[in-house]
Amino acid sequence: MAPGGNGDLQRKQAIVSSLCKHISLDPKAFSSQVPGNDIKTLYTSILKSAGKESPQNNDGVMKWIAFAESFPNDSKACSGRLNELNSDLAQKSVLLGDGFTPSEADAIVFSVVHSSVVGLSNPEKEKLPHVMRWMDYIQNREDLGALFEKILLEKPVFEPQIAKPAAKPEVQANAKGTVQNTQTADKPEAEKNTKKSDSGDNKKKAKGDKEAAPEKKKEPEKEAAEKDKELSVSLLNIQVGLIRKAWKHPSADSLLVEEIDVGEVKLRQVVSGLAKFCKPEDLTNRRVVLITNVKPGKLRDVMSEGLVLCASNEDHSIVEPLLPPEGAKPGERVSFSGIDGKPEDVLNPKKKQLEKITPNLFTDEKGVATFKGIPFMTSAGPCTSSIPKASIK
Repeated sequence: MAPGGNGDLQRKQAIVSSLCKHISLDPKAFSSQVPGNDIKTLYTSILKSAGKESPQNNDGVMKWIAFAESFPNDSKACSGRLNELNSDLAQKSVLLGDGFTPSEADAIVFSVVHSSVVGLSNPEKEKLPHVMRWMDYIQNREDLGALFEKILLEKPVFEPQIAKPAAKPEVQANAKGTVQNTQTADKPEAEKNTKKSDSGDNKKKAKGDKEAAPEKKKEPEKEAAEKDKELSVSLLNIQVGLIRKAWKHPSADSLLVEEIDVGEVKLRQVVSGLAKFCKPEDLTNRRVVLITNVKPGKLRDVMSEGLVLCASNEDHSIVEPLLPPEGAKPGERVSFSGIDGKPEDVLNPKKKQLEKITPNLFTDEKGVATFKGIPFMTSAGPCTSSIPKASIK
């Protein structure tokens, strides 16, 4: 990349603006430094002005600064680098950070690749699914609308295929009788000439069998219906919540405590195992999806009145709460097309209802949260995650 070119200057100005937005500084304070310095020097100067120390994963930041420095100005020449970025993001929510929290590296790389991505056609965008998912997340999470043109994505219209109920087996009323008659016809003559008393007993027994038969036929259907009921997501009261406050659990390093608005008079207190994946300040004023009819109980002496649903990748190294769309109201219940039913007042831990249902909760290849492929829907659209093909618990 030739230093001093107009494209280079615009790129560095975009990086400075994005970094300052990320760190909450005024970019005008650094405008005089842009022409004569490289990206690394500008990054260090901004970090110093914010009173921040170099991050622990400094090598990771330097790697992405080098990526930014060498990224081609010519949009036609950047295809290979975008493919590299797409591969790197396949198993990540963000380039660097705790789970789903964007870092300075994310702000820098977003600023650099934006101009090359914003003009791509829809077929070209489809070839870079992880880059597009990441850029959509960063532009909305960092609120960069005033600095960069919005990257528009075609998001799919979900028409879930709802499995038709299995047809009940047609049992002919005379089927059993036909079988019995055939068996009787095949019996030796000596067996037919039994005593009248035996015949009478057999008739009574046969009559008793016929009366009992309908009950036996219904038994498998009843068991199947009970099993479907146990596995139905309608048993869960899944609601949209807004975290008003979050803090570290006083006696457990892996836990956070949140106060969540679910449209009730009183905020719900929930304990979540998110401390390794996000900071309390990242959760404050964040929308989440939670199950509100789990049995309340204490986790390390702190009361918890709900369960925040989170998506995680296969090795559980990336975990983030599901995100309801903007416009979804706290307290509204998440619905599933074609599935009706009233949730339990309180889930019974002995029945292990939650354990039976959660294996059917996952995000699809677009990051949309689903139950057996049916999206988590709100009045404003589906709930999502930046982690595709993730398990949800």
